[in-house]
Amino acid sequence: MTPDEILTELYERTMEGNAPRVLELTKMGLELDMTPDSILFEALIPSLEEVGARFERGDYFVPEMLIAGRAMSGALDVLRPLLADTGAETVGTFLMGTVKGDVHDIGKNLVNIMLEGAGFQVIDLGVQTPPEKFIDAIKEHQPDVVGMSAFLTTTMPMFKVNIHEITKAGMRDDVIIMVGGAPVTQEYADVVGADGYAADASTAVRKAKELIAIKRAK
Repeated sequence: MTPDEILTELYERTMEGNAPRVLELTKMGLELDMTPDSILFEALIPSLEEVGARFERGDYFVPEMLIAGRAMSGALDVLRPLLADTGAETVGTFLMGTVKGDVHDIGKNLVNIMLEGAGFQVIDLGVQTPPEKFIDAIKEHQPDVVGMSAFLTTTMPMFKVNIHEITKAGMRDDVIIMVGGAPVTQEYADVVGADGYAADASTAVRKAKELIAIKRAK
């Protein structure tokens, strides 16, 4: 296969969620001396962006997004150390966690996959993340965006607690804070003082890019 054929098929197989073939094609590309950058930015990312666009149009649903994301994550496992070696620029660093009291992570994990696919470095704090863990991670990683997920209405008030504690620690102006989860709304995000809200993984990626661009332009 030629490099162009590999890129074309990678794009198509990622969209289908054919993880074994995506991994095989990624390895074939590397054996042909294709750069990790070209595989990522010319095939995998455009494919996942198309998956996101189809989801927004209602042509794809969460299961299709998940299997496409998983197919891509297998390729990313191979490419990530190679990209680090080349010093490839990331879009930004995104710190993510499900809030204290909440153990739901399917939505969070899907957002993480989509963010990684879009070129973000993602630091996942997991579930049941207390305010002090967010604060320690902000100090350590200096992320562009902090994402907080809540699936239960009973854990949504933790958004406000976390933001208050981050403000008290003197770090509120250093980070963009985004919130999301099944019961969360734009109105609620505004009330708790978040900078951004996304109803789904595809929107989360686009919104994060927009907010970073606005902050960097200041």
